[in-house]
Amino acid sequence: MHDFVALALLSLIRLPEDIEALARRLAEAQGLSIREAIRRALEERARAVDLAASPRDQSRETVAARPARIESIVKEITAMPVLDPRSPIQIMDDLNAL
Repeated sequence: MHDFVALALLSLIRLPEDIEALARRLAEAQGLSIREAIRRALEERARAVDLAASPRDQSRETVAARPARIESIVKEITAMPVLDPRSPIQIMDDLNAL
């Protein structure tokens, strides 16, 4: 049943035939569903380029540093130039008029 769902999802995503065939071969070779094979392959590649999803750091030091980091970001944003002098209401009114 999982392969049926994965195939349905693949058809919604509209992968090229060669990629879909590769996903099927990979799944069969590993004894996995297509969905699981794709997930594992993507996770492996993400780790290889240092993009792997990792749990959010909840250490005391990290949590304690967050307010200072947020304040730093706020200061950086407020130092940016105003590119549109109109008020937010004027901008929204102009957008709604389109």
